[in-house]
Amino acid sequence: MSWLPTLVKACYFLAALLFILGLKRMSSPRTARGGIVWAGVGMLLAVLATFALPDMQHRGLILAAVLIGVAAAWWSGRRVAMTAMPQMVALYNGMGGGAAAGIGAVELVAHVRHALPGVPDTSPLRPEAWALDVLHQVPAAAPLSAVALGLGVLGALIGAVSFSGSLIAFAKLQGWLDKRFVFPGQRIVNLLVLLLALAFGAMLATGHLTLPAIVAFFVFALLFGLLMTLPIGGADMPVVISLYNAFTGLAVAFEGYVLGNEAMIIAGMVVGAAGTLLTQLMAKAMNRSLGNVLFGSFGAAAGGAAQEISGSQKPIEAADAAVMMAYAERVAIVPGYGMAVAQAQHKVWEFAKLLIERGVKVKFAIHPVAGRMPGHMNVLLAEAGVPYDLIEDMDDINPEFPNTDVVLVIGANDVVNPMAKTDPSSPIYGMPILDVAAAKHVIVVKRGKGTGFAGIENALFYADNTRMLYGDGQAAAGQLVSELKSLDG
Repeated sequence: MSWLPTLVKACYFLAALLFILGLKRMSSPRTARGGIVWAGVGMLLAVLATFALPDMQHRGLILAAVLIGVAAAWWSGRRVAMTAMPQMVALYNGMGGGAAAGIGAVELVAHVRHALPGVPDTSPLRPEAWALDVLHQVPAAAPLSAVALGLGVLGALIGAVSFSGSLIAFAKLQGWLDKRFVFPGQRIVNLLVLLLALAFGAMLATGHLTLPAIVAFFVFALLFGLLMTLPIGGADMPVVISLYNAFTGLAVAFEGYVLGNEAMIIAGMVVGAAGTLLTQLMAKAMNRSLGNVLFGSFGAAAGGAAQEISGSQKPIEAADAAVMMAYAERVAIVPGYGMAVAQAQHKVWEFAKLLIERGVKVKFAIHPVAGRMPGHMNVLLAEAGVPYDLIEDMDDINPEFPNTDVVLVIGANDVVNPMAKTDPSSPIYGMPILDVAAAKHVIVVKRGKGTGFAGIENALFYADNTRMLYGDGQAAAGQLVSELKSLDG
Protein backbone atom coordinates (compact mmCIF):
# COMPACT_ATOMS: atom_id res chain seq x y z
CA MET A 1 0.00 0.00 0.00
CA SER A 2 2.15 2.82 -1.34
CA TRP A 3 -0.43 5.41 -0.28
CA LEU A 4 -0.17 4.52 3.43
CA PRO A 5 2.93 6.64 4.28
CA THR A 6 1.29 9.64 2.60
CA LEU A 7 -1.87 9.10 4.65
CA VAL A 8 0.18 8.88 7.86
CA LYS A 9 1.92 12.17 7.08
CA ALA A 10 -1.44 13.79 6.32
CA CYS A 11 -2.72 12.62 9.70
CA TYR A 12 0.38 14.05 11.35
CA PHE A 13 -0.25 17.38 9.64
CA LEU A 14 -3.86 17.44 10.81
CA ALA A 15 -2.77 16.46 14.33
CA ALA A 16 -0.24 19.31 14.37
CA LEU A 17 -2.95 21.72 13.24
CA LEU A 18 -5.20 20.54 16.06
CA PHE A 19 -2.33 20.98 18.56
CA ILE A 20 -1.77 24.58 17.48
CA LEU A 21 -5.47 25.50 17.36
CA GLY A 22 -6.05 23.76 20.70
CA LEU A 23 -3.21 25.71 22.30
CA LYS A 24 -4.63 28.93 20.88
CA ARG A 25 -8.02 28.17 22.43
CA MET A 26 -6.35 27.41 25.76
CA SER A 27 -5.20 31.03 25.95
CA SER A 28 -8.69 32.13 27.00
CA PRO A 29 -10.68 30.73 29.94
CA ARG A 30 -13.81 30.85 27.81
CA THR A 31 -12.45 28.45 25.21
CA ALA A 32 -9.86 26.52 27.23
CA ARG A 33 -12.03 23.43 27.71
CA GLY A 34 -12.59 23.15 23.96
CA GLY A 35 -8.88 23.70 23.35
CA ILE A 36 -8.01 20.74 25.55
CA VAL A 37 -10.45 18.56 23.61
CA TRP A 38 -9.03 19.68 20.27
CA ALA A 39 -5.47 18.94 21.36
CA GLY A 40 -6.56 15.58 22.76
CA VAL A 41 -8.18 14.63 19.46
CA GLY A 42 -4.97 15.62 17.71
CA MET A 43 -2.92 13.40 20.00
CA LEU A 44 -5.29 10.47 19.45
CA LEU A 45 -5.02 10.93 15.69
CA ALA A 46 -1.21 11.04 15.88
CA VAL A 47 -1.09 7.84 17.95
CA LEU A 48 -3.43 5.96 15.60
CA ALA A 49 -1.43 7.14 12.58
CA THR A 50 1.79 5.94 14.17
CA PHE A 51 0.34 2.44 14.54
CA ALA A 52 -0.24 2.46 10.77
CA LEU A 53 3.44 3.01 9.94
CA PRO A 54 4.61 0.13 7.68
CA ASP A 55 7.83 -0.49 9.64
CA MET A 56 6.15 -0.39 13.07
CA GLN A 57 7.11 -3.37 15.25
CA HIS A 58 5.82 -4.78 18.56
CA ARG A 59 2.38 -3.22 18.09
CA GLY A 60 0.92 -5.49 20.77
CA LEU A 61 3.40 -4.40 23.44
CA ILE A 62 3.02 -0.75 22.51
CA LEU A 63 -0.78 -0.98 22.62
CA ALA A 64 -0.61 -2.64 26.04
CA ALA A 65 1.65 0.13 27.33
CA VAL A 66 -0.67 2.81 25.93
CA LEU A 67 -3.73 1.22 27.55
CA ILE A 68 -1.96 0.94 30.91
CA GLY A 69 -0.89 4.57 30.71
CA VAL A 70 -4.35 5.78 29.71
CA ALA A 71 -5.98 3.82 32.53
CA ALA A 72 -3.51 5.15 35.11
CA ALA A 73 -3.94 8.74 33.89
CA TRP A 74 -7.75 8.47 33.84
CA TRP A 75 -7.84 7.05 37.36
CA SER A 76 -5.38 9.55 38.84
CA GLY A 77 -6.87 12.50 36.96
CA ARG A 78 -10.34 11.85 38.36
CA ARG A 79 -9.12 11.29 41.90
CA VAL A 80 -6.56 14.06 42.29
CA ALA A 81 -7.61 17.00 44.45
CA MET A 82 -7.28 20.52 43.07
CA THR A 83 -4.68 21.23 45.74
CA ALA A 84 -2.59 18.36 44.38
CA MET A 85 -2.93 19.37 40.73
CA PRO A 86 0.48 21.15 40.60
CA GLN A 87 2.40 18.09 41.72
CA MET A 88 0.46 15.91 39.27
CA VAL A 89 1.39 18.29 36.46
CA ALA A 90 5.03 18.16 37.58
CA LEU A 91 4.94 14.36 37.67
CA TYR A 92 3.33 13.96 34.26
CA ASN A 93 5.67 16.52 32.77
CA GLY A 94 8.60 14.56 34.19
CA MET A 95 7.29 11.41 32.56
CA GLY A 96 7.34 13.20 29.19
CA GLY A 97 10.94 14.26 29.72
CA GLY A 98 11.85 10.76 30.84
CA ALA A 99 10.24 9.28 27.71
CA ALA A 100 12.26 11.62 25.50
CA ALA A 101 15.44 10.69 27.36
CA GLY A 102 14.51 7.02 26.99
CA ILE A 103 14.17 7.41 23.23
CA GLY A 104 17.61 9.00 23.13
CA ALA A 105 19.07 6.19 25.23
CA VAL A 106 17.62 3.48 22.95
CA GLU A 107 18.94 5.23 19.84
CA LEU A 108 22.43 5.59 21.32
CA VAL A 109 22.54 2.00 22.53
CA ALA A 110 21.32 0.81 19.14
CA HIS A 111 24.40 2.38 17.57
CA VAL A 112 26.82 0.56 19.87
CA ARG A 113 24.91 -2.72 19.74
CA HIS A 114 27.50 -4.34 17.50
CA ALA A 115 30.30 -3.39 19.93
CA LEU A 116 28.74 -5.04 22.96
CA PRO A 117 30.55 -8.08 24.35
CA GLY A 118 29.05 -11.52 24.18
CA VAL A 119 26.88 -12.95 26.92
CA PRO A 120 28.89 -15.60 28.74
CA ASP A 121 26.22 -16.52 31.26
CA THR A 122 22.48 -15.71 31.26
CA SER A 123 21.94 -17.05 34.76
CA PRO A 124 19.67 -14.88 36.99
CA LEU A 125 22.57 -14.89 39.46
CA ARG A 126 24.61 -12.83 36.98
CA PRO A 127 22.88 -9.43 36.78
CA GLU A 128 25.54 -7.96 34.49
CA ALA A 129 25.02 -10.83 32.06
CA TRP A 130 21.26 -10.29 32.23
CA ALA A 131 21.76 -6.60 31.42
CA LEU A 132 23.93 -7.46 28.42
CA ASP A 133 21.34 -9.97 27.24
CA VAL A 134 18.68 -7.24 27.37
CA LEU A 135 20.88 -4.83 25.44
CA HIS A 136 21.48 -7.50 22.80
CA GLN A 137 17.73 -7.46 22.15
CA VAL A 138 18.07 -3.87 20.89
CA PRO A 139 18.48 -4.09 17.12
CA ALA A 140 21.51 -2.45 15.58
CA ALA A 141 20.66 0.84 13.89
CA ALA A 142 21.89 2.53 10.77
CA PRO A 143 24.35 5.34 11.48
CA LEU A 144 22.74 8.69 12.20
CA SER A 145 23.84 11.91 10.51
CA ALA A 146 25.99 14.26 12.56
CA VAL A 147 23.03 16.63 13.00
CA ALA A 148 20.64 13.87 14.07
CA LEU A 149 23.17 12.43 16.48
CA GLY A 150 23.83 15.82 18.03
CA LEU A 151 20.13 16.63 18.41
CA GLY A 152 19.49 13.16 19.83
CA VAL A 153 22.12 13.68 22.52
CA LEU A 154 20.83 17.20 23.27
CA GLY A 155 17.25 15.92 23.54
CA ALA A 156 18.36 13.13 25.85
CA LEU A 157 20.22 15.63 28.07
CA ILE A 158 17.27 18.02 28.33
CA GLY A 159 14.79 15.18 28.84
CA ALA A 160 16.86 13.61 31.61
CA VAL A 161 17.18 16.96 33.42
CA SER A 162 13.44 17.54 33.09
CA PHE A 163 12.70 14.02 34.36
CA SER A 164 14.79 14.10 37.53
CA GLY A 165 14.07 17.78 38.22
CA SER A 166 10.32 17.28 37.86
CA LEU A 167 10.43 14.37 40.30
CA ILE A 168 12.08 16.62 42.89
CA ALA A 169 9.49 19.32 42.20
CA PHE A 170 6.77 16.73 42.73
CA ALA A 171 8.34 15.60 46.02
CA LYS A 172 8.58 19.19 47.25
CA LEU A 173 5.00 20.04 46.36
CA GLN A 174 3.83 16.78 47.91
CA GLY A 175 5.63 17.68 51.14
CA TRP A 176 8.08 14.77 50.98
CA LEU A 177 11.16 17.01 50.84
CA ASP A 178 12.13 20.21 52.61
CA LYS A 179 11.32 23.34 50.68
CA ARG A 180 15.00 24.13 50.04
CA PHE A 181 18.21 22.13 50.31
CA VAL A 182 21.46 24.07 50.10
CA PHE A 183 25.09 23.37 50.94
CA PRO A 184 28.37 25.32 50.66
CA GLY A 185 29.76 25.49 47.15
CA GLN A 186 26.51 24.27 45.66
CA ARG A 187 26.71 26.36 42.50
CA ILE A 188 30.25 25.15 41.80
CA VAL A 189 29.17 21.53 42.26
CA ASN A 190 26.18 22.06 39.98
CA LEU A 191 28.40 23.63 37.34
CA LEU A 192 30.90 20.76 37.50
CA VAL A 193 28.14 18.17 37.15
CA LEU A 194 26.69 20.07 34.17
CA LEU A 195 30.12 20.31 32.53
CA LEU A 196 30.66 16.57 32.96
CA ALA A 197 27.25 15.84 31.40
CA LEU A 198 28.09 18.16 28.51
CA ALA A 199 31.54 16.60 28.09
CA PHE A 200 30.17 13.07 27.82
CA GLY A 201 27.39 14.37 25.60
CA ALA A 202 29.94 15.98 23.27
CA MET A 203 31.83 12.68 23.17
CA LEU A 204 28.69 10.86 22.10
CA ALA A 205 27.65 13.56 19.62
CA THR A 206 31.03 13.36 17.87
CA GLY A 207 30.65 9.64 17.29
CA HIS A 208 32.59 8.22 20.25
CA LEU A 209 29.76 5.88 21.17
CA THR A 210 30.57 3.48 23.99
CA LEU A 211 28.30 1.98 26.59
CA PRO A 212 30.26 3.44 29.59
CA ALA A 213 30.10 6.90 28.03
CA ILE A 214 26.33 6.59 27.52
CA VAL A 215 25.82 5.49 31.13
CA ALA A 216 28.03 8.30 32.49
CA PHE A 217 26.21 10.84 30.32
CA PHE A 218 22.79 9.91 31.69
CA VAL A 219 24.04 9.64 35.29
CA PHE A 220 25.39 13.19 35.24
CA ALA A 221 22.37 14.54 33.34
CA LEU A 222 19.96 13.06 35.88
CA LEU A 223 22.15 14.24 38.75
CA PHE A 224 22.16 17.79 37.41
CA GLY A 225 18.37 17.81 37.31
CA LEU A 226 18.29 16.78 40.96
CA LEU A 227 20.91 19.29 42.09
CA MET A 228 19.35 22.14 40.12
CA THR A 229 15.94 21.63 41.74
CA LEU A 230 16.89 20.86 45.36
CA PRO A 231 17.69 24.48 46.34
CA ILE A 232 14.47 25.85 44.87
CA GLY A 233 12.04 27.35 47.36
CA GLY A 234 8.35 26.62 47.26
CA ALA A 235 7.45 30.20 46.30
CA ASP A 236 9.25 29.73 42.97
CA MET A 237 7.60 26.43 42.01
CA PRO A 238 5.37 28.01 39.30
CA VAL A 239 8.53 29.10 37.46
CA VAL A 240 10.11 25.66 37.88
CA ILE A 241 7.10 23.74 36.58
CA SER A 242 6.85 26.02 33.56
CA LEU A 243 10.58 25.73 32.88
CA TYR A 244 10.59 21.94 32.94
CA ASN A 245 7.51 21.93 30.74
CA ALA A 246 9.52 23.85 28.15
CA PHE A 247 12.44 21.43 28.60
CA THR A 248 10.21 18.44 27.93
CA GLY A 249 8.79 20.00 24.77
CA LEU A 250 12.25 20.72 23.38
CA ALA A 251 13.46 17.21 24.22
CA VAL A 252 10.48 15.66 22.42
CA ALA A 253 11.08 17.85 19.36
CA PHE A 254 14.76 16.86 19.15
CA GLU A 255 14.02 13.16 19.52
CA GLY A 256 11.25 13.50 16.94
CA TYR A 257 13.87 14.72 14.48
CA VAL A 258 16.03 11.68 15.25
CA LEU A 259 13.08 9.35 14.61
CA GLY A 260 11.88 11.30 11.59
CA ASN A 261 8.47 11.73 13.22
CA GLU A 262 6.81 14.98 12.15
CA ALA A 263 4.11 14.84 14.83
CA MET A 264 6.71 14.68 17.61
CA ILE A 265 8.71 17.54 16.08
CA ILE A 266 5.72 19.88 15.78
CA ALA A 267 4.13 18.94 19.11
CA GLY A 268 7.47 19.30 20.89
CA MET A 269 8.17 22.67 19.29
CA VAL A 270 4.72 23.96 20.22
CA VAL A 271 5.06 22.81 23.84
CA GLY A 272 8.64 24.06 24.06
CA ALA A 273 7.78 27.49 22.66
CA ALA A 274 4.68 27.88 24.83
CA GLY A 275 6.58 26.71 27.91
CA THR A 276 9.44 29.11 27.21
CA LEU A 277 7.09 32.09 26.82
CA LEU A 278 5.23 31.10 29.99
CA THR A 279 8.53 30.74 31.86
CA GLN A 280 9.52 34.24 30.81
CA LEU A 281 6.16 35.60 31.99
CA MET A 282 6.45 33.76 35.29
CA ALA A 283 10.03 34.91 35.79
CA LYS A 284 8.94 38.49 35.11
CA ALA A 285 6.13 38.12 37.62
CA MET A 286 8.71 36.94 40.17
CA ASN A 287 11.16 39.69 39.11
CA ARG A 288 13.78 37.12 38.12
CA SER A 289 15.88 36.76 34.99
CA LEU A 290 15.97 33.44 33.15
CA GLY A 291 19.66 33.18 34.05
CA ASN A 292 18.74 33.42 37.72
CA VAL A 293 15.98 30.85 37.23
CA LEU A 294 18.38 28.42 35.57
CA PHE A 295 21.45 28.84 37.75
CA GLY A 296 20.47 30.92 40.78
CA SER A 297 19.54 29.73 44.23
CA PHE A 298 15.78 30.16 44.16
CA GLY A 299 14.21 31.75 47.17
CA ALA A 300 17.55 32.72 48.73
CA ALA A 301 17.54 35.77 50.92
CA ALA A 302 19.04 38.92 49.49
CA GLY A 303 21.21 39.48 52.51
CA GLY A 304 21.29 42.30 55.04
CA ALA A 305 19.16 42.99 58.07
CA ALA A 306 15.48 42.27 57.67
CA GLN A 307 13.12 45.22 57.93
CA GLU A 308 11.35 45.38 61.27
CA ILE A 309 7.57 45.20 61.25
CA SER A 310 5.76 47.48 63.66
CA GLY A 311 2.24 47.14 64.97
CA SER A 312 0.20 44.04 65.73
CA GLN A 313 -2.28 41.79 64.01
CA LYS A 314 -5.82 42.99 64.70
CA PRO A 315 -8.58 40.36 64.63
CA ILE A 316 -12.11 40.87 63.37
CA GLU A 317 -15.28 38.81 63.75
CA ALA A 318 -17.10 37.39 60.75
CA ALA A 319 -20.20 39.46 61.54
CA ASP A 320 -18.27 42.73 61.43
CA ALA A 321 -16.44 41.73 58.27
CA ALA A 322 -19.73 40.84 56.57
CA VAL A 323 -21.25 44.20 57.51
CA MET A 324 -18.18 46.06 56.27
CA MET A 325 -18.40 44.42 52.84
CA ALA A 326 -22.21 44.50 52.66
CA TYR A 327 -22.24 48.29 52.78
CA ALA A 328 -19.18 48.80 50.60
CA GLU A 329 -19.34 50.09 47.03
CA ARG A 330 -16.34 48.13 45.70
CA VAL A 331 -14.95 44.83 46.99
CA ALA A 332 -12.00 42.90 45.59
CA ILE A 333 -11.38 39.25 46.49
CA VAL A 334 -7.81 37.91 46.34
CA PRO A 335 -7.62 34.08 46.40
CA GLY A 336 -4.49 32.08 47.19
CA TYR A 337 -3.30 28.57 47.83
CA GLY A 338 -4.96 28.55 51.26
CA MET A 339 -8.34 28.82 49.55
CA ALA A 340 -7.45 25.76 47.48
CA VAL A 341 -6.40 23.79 50.55
CA ALA A 342 -9.67 24.67 52.31
CA GLN A 343 -11.70 23.97 49.14
CA ALA A 344 -13.43 27.26 49.85
CA GLN A 345 -13.89 28.52 46.28
CA HIS A 346 -17.58 27.57 46.15
CA LYS A 347 -18.39 29.34 49.43
CA VAL A 348 -16.37 32.37 48.36
CA TRP A 349 -18.34 32.61 45.13
CA GLU A 350 -21.61 32.20 47.03
CA PHE A 351 -20.57 35.11 49.26
CA ALA A 352 -19.59 37.19 46.22
CA LYS A 353 -22.97 36.56 44.58
CA LEU A 354 -24.76 37.76 47.71
CA LEU A 355 -22.69 40.95 47.62
CA ILE A 356 -23.48 41.46 43.93
CA GLU A 357 -27.20 41.04 44.66
CA ARG A 358 -26.88 43.90 47.16
CA GLY A 359 -25.38 46.14 44.46
CA VAL A 360 -21.74 45.79 45.51
CA LYS A 361 -19.23 45.83 42.65
CA VAL A 362 -17.13 42.67 43.14
CA LYS A 363 -13.97 41.62 41.32
CA PHE A 364 -11.49 38.80 41.79
CA ALA A 365 -7.80 39.75 41.66
CA ILE A 366 -5.32 37.11 40.44
CA HIS A 367 -1.54 37.27 40.78
CA PRO A 368 0.33 35.47 37.94
CA VAL A 369 2.04 33.07 40.36
CA ALA A 370 -0.71 32.67 42.94
CA GLY A 371 -1.00 29.05 44.03
CA ARG A 372 1.48 26.36 43.07
CA MET A 373 1.41 26.58 39.28
CA PRO A 374 0.43 29.08 36.57
CA GLY A 375 -3.33 29.51 36.31
CA HIS A 376 -4.03 27.60 39.53
CA MET A 377 -6.45 30.20 40.90
CA ASN A 378 -8.18 30.66 37.55
CA VAL A 379 -8.94 26.94 37.44
CA LEU A 380 -10.34 26.97 40.98
CA LEU A 381 -12.59 29.96 40.28
CA ALA A 382 -13.77 28.45 37.00
CA GLU A 383 -14.61 25.25 38.87
CA ALA A 384 -16.79 27.28 41.25
CA GLY A 385 -18.55 29.02 38.35
CA VAL A 386 -17.11 32.52 38.69
CA PRO A 387 -17.79 34.47 35.44
CA TYR A 388 -14.63 35.31 33.52
CA ASP A 389 -15.47 39.01 33.31
CA LEU A 390 -15.18 39.29 37.11
CA ILE A 391 -11.60 37.98 37.14
CA GLU A 392 -8.85 40.59 36.77
CA ASP A 393 -5.12 40.14 36.27
CA MET A 394 -2.64 41.92 38.51
CA ASP A 395 -1.70 44.65 36.03
CA ASP A 396 -5.34 45.51 35.34
CA ILE A 397 -6.59 45.66 38.92
CA ASN A 398 -3.63 47.22 40.73
CA PRO A 399 -4.60 50.79 39.74
CA GLU A 400 -8.10 50.17 41.16
CA PHE A 401 -7.06 49.25 44.70
CA PRO A 402 -6.88 52.86 46.01
CA ASN A 403 -10.57 53.25 45.08
CA THR A 404 -11.56 49.85 46.52
CA ASP A 405 -13.44 49.94 49.82
CA VAL A 406 -12.60 46.43 51.05
CA VAL A 407 -10.20 43.76 49.85
CA LEU A 408 -10.89 40.22 51.06
CA VAL A 409 -7.67 38.17 51.00
CA ILE A 410 -8.32 34.46 51.45
CA GLY A 411 -5.35 32.13 51.57
CA ALA A 412 -2.90 34.44 49.79
CA ASN A 413 0.31 35.56 51.47
CA ASP A 414 3.50 36.30 49.57
CA VAL A 415 1.75 37.78 46.52
CA VAL A 416 0.24 40.59 48.67
CA ASN A 417 3.29 41.24 50.87
CA PRO A 418 4.26 44.94 50.66
CA MET A 419 7.78 44.09 51.82
CA ALA A 420 8.43 43.11 48.21
CA LYS A 421 8.51 46.85 47.58
CA THR A 422 9.98 48.19 50.82
CA ASP A 423 12.56 45.69 52.14
CA PRO A 424 15.70 45.18 49.98
CA SER A 425 16.78 42.31 52.25
CA SER A 426 13.61 40.31 51.58
CA PRO A 427 13.88 37.26 49.28
CA ILE A 428 10.86 38.57 47.35
CA TYR A 429 12.14 42.14 47.04
CA GLY A 430 11.31 43.50 43.60
CA MET A 431 8.60 40.93 42.90
CA PRO A 432 5.46 42.59 41.50
CA ILE A 433 2.60 42.15 43.97
CA LEU A 434 -1.10 42.88 44.25
CA ASP A 435 -1.22 46.34 45.86
CA VAL A 436 -4.01 45.45 48.29
CA ALA A 437 -2.37 47.57 51.02
CA ALA A 438 -3.50 50.63 49.06
CA ALA A 439 -7.18 49.78 49.58
CA LYS A 440 -9.23 51.54 52.25
CA HIS A 441 -9.74 48.33 54.25
CA VAL A 442 -8.24 44.84 54.03
CA ILE A 443 -9.64 41.67 55.60
CA VAL A 444 -7.33 38.65 55.62
CA VAL A 445 -8.73 35.15 56.13
CA LYS A 446 -5.96 33.04 57.64
CA ARG A 447 -5.78 29.90 59.77
CA GLY A 448 -3.13 31.30 62.12
CA LYS A 449 -0.34 33.80 62.55
CA GLY A 450 2.31 31.81 60.70
CA THR A 451 4.20 32.83 57.56
CA GLY A 452 3.37 31.80 54.01
CA PHE A 453 4.88 29.08 51.84
CA ALA A 454 8.03 31.14 51.25
CA GLY A 455 8.53 31.49 55.02
CA ILE A 456 8.47 35.31 54.95
CA GLU A 457 6.67 37.53 57.45
CA ASN A 458 3.96 39.66 55.84
CA ALA A 459 3.83 43.35 56.77
CA LEU A 460 0.29 43.61 55.38
CA PHE A 461 -1.06 41.67 58.36
CA TYR A 462 0.21 44.39 60.73
CA ALA A 463 -1.00 47.38 58.72
CA ASP A 464 -3.43 49.86 60.29
CA ASN A 465 -6.08 49.19 57.63
CA THR A 466 -5.89 45.39 57.91
CA ARG A 467 -8.03 43.09 60.05
CA MET A 468 -7.46 39.35 60.47
CA LEU A 469 -10.35 36.87 60.25
CA TYR A 470 -8.77 33.75 61.72
CA GLY A 471 -10.04 30.30 60.83
CA ASP A 472 -10.25 27.67 58.10
CA GLY A 473 -10.98 29.23 54.73
CA GLN A 474 -14.17 27.31 54.03
CA ALA A 475 -15.50 27.79 57.56
CA ALA A 476 -14.74 31.51 57.47
CA ALA A 477 -16.39 31.90 54.06
CA GLY A 478 -19.39 29.98 55.34
CA GLN A 479 -19.65 32.34 58.34
CA LEU A 480 -19.50 35.35 56.04
CA VAL A 481 -22.32 33.88 53.94
CA SER A 482 -24.46 33.26 57.03
CA GLU A 483 -23.84 36.73 58.46
CA LEU A 484 -24.62 38.37 55.12
CA LYS A 485 -27.86 36.44 54.79
CA SER A 486 -28.85 37.44 58.34
CA LEU A 487 -28.60 41.10 57.33
CA ASP A 488 -31.39 40.55 54.84
CA GLY A 489 -33.36 38.24 57.05
